Amino acid sequence: MDENKLDEELKKLWEEKPMIHSDHTKEDSWEEFRSRAFSSKKKNVVWRRYAAAAAVIVMLAGTGLYLTKEPLKTESLIAGNVIENTTSKVKTIFLPDSSRVELSPASKIEYTADFSVNRKIALEGEAYFKVKKDKKHPFQVFCKETTTTVLGTSFIVKEYNQKGVVVELYEGSVQMNVKGQEKNWILKPGEKFTYGEGAVTVADFERFMDFDNEKLNAVTAYVESNYGYQLILPETYHDKRITLRINKKEDLKTIVQLISEMYNLNFEVNEALKQITFQ
Repeated sequence: MDENKLDEELKKLWEEKPMIHSDHTKEDSWEEFRSRAFSSKKKNVVWRRYAAAAAVIVMLAGTGLYLTKEPLKTESLIAGNVIENTTSKVKTIFLPDSSRVELSPASKIEYTADFSVNRKIALEGEAYFKVKKDKKHPFQVFCKETTTTVLGTSFIVKEYNQKGVVVELYEGSVQMNVKGQEKNWILKPGEKFTYGEGAVTVADFERFMDFDNEKLNAVTAYVESNYGYQLILPETYHDKRITLRINKKEDLKTIVQLISEMYNLNFEVNEALKQITFQ
């Protein structure tokens, strides 16, 4: 079957289903599909691939999508990869765009198969997100009736009760939306968004841990409690005093390097034992 004949047959398939869109919309959609399927680089593609393309047209027509440029519904986009944390410890996940997720116990995320261009995640439970900046592809987290939209930042999203959601912003900026409400809320670092029973509140929260002229071993105890790593310092440093402010979601690497530079110490990391030894 030559290309012109095939073109005619496929167009017949396209028009067999009753269309609810206008003729103009259908024609635009058909031309978009045709330009892709019959580009000059694809003339030698075997028939079975054209047959598959025709099957796709029929399937899409049955769903009412018709290859239009209208955005798909959110529910259709959240499908692809599912990761669940069934352990009792926080699980660290690196997404395809290099963003980091710290998934709390009894929590689950689901993200799109084409995540590099469609950065959408559905969350159940609680997670901390450290988002890789990408101005062309906003990062969205869907949790119950809320949507958190960012370009690059760090924040926590967590469910509470049956319908409630809390978002705590540590860095950058996020926009909050609630299903069925036209208003949106722009959060600044240190602000907490709470949604429950149809109501929204935005309030400050403490995102820093302060050490004011405290012994250095107070910092090592904090790191062990919150990051799971033991910091081993020379005994002569245990009583040294330190004044320090730490973002509660600061990377452990940054904290370790800071201590190293402040006291002119080298360090070694033993991942197997979860120990960091300074000397």
